[in-house]
Amino acid sequence: MSAAHTDVEQVELANTAFYEAIEQGDFDELSALWLSPADLGVDETYHDPAETGVISCVHPGWPALNGRGEVLRSYALIMANTDYIQFFLTDVHVSVTGDTAVVTCTENILSGGPPPEEGEDPGPLLGQLVVATNVFRRTPSGWKMWSHHASPVLTESDEDEEPEEPDIPA
Repeated sequence: MSAAHTDVEQVELANTAFYEAIEQGDFDELSALWLSPADLGVDETYHDPAETGVISCVHPGWPALNGRGEVLRSYALIMANTDYIQFFLTDVHVSVTGDTAVVTCTENILSGGPPPEEGEDPGPLLGQLVVATNVFRRTPSGWKMWSHHASPVLTESDEDEEPEEPDIPA
């Protein structure tokens, strides 16, 4: 097995672990999957960890988030407000160049929120189609997420329908 093939497999495993941590609501695991100053050999005593090896994230409809604090807070908020989420990944493509890897994929998401009132059945499940680009960096402890950017895919029902032009007699 070639080193390049092994890298692709390791990146695929890191990408899968990212989505599994979200599905399981495992904030500690999710945090460990993101690049940290320690992964870069930076002594946080002398460097601001928010500015070192800055990670970034764009959730669908959100502004860009930069730095571990902002990014991890966003996932804590999502996990606290999502009772159920499952990702079915399709169109997964992995590209590795040196110590950087890019994964593009389609996230077929099934999610549900808390029940409308305490003691009621869970809220309705909703489906969403999102395309994502995940950027990983090789570290001594494995591949770590450097950036996640996700954008919704508009379907025909999401697009504004253009009005029909009236028939004008000639």
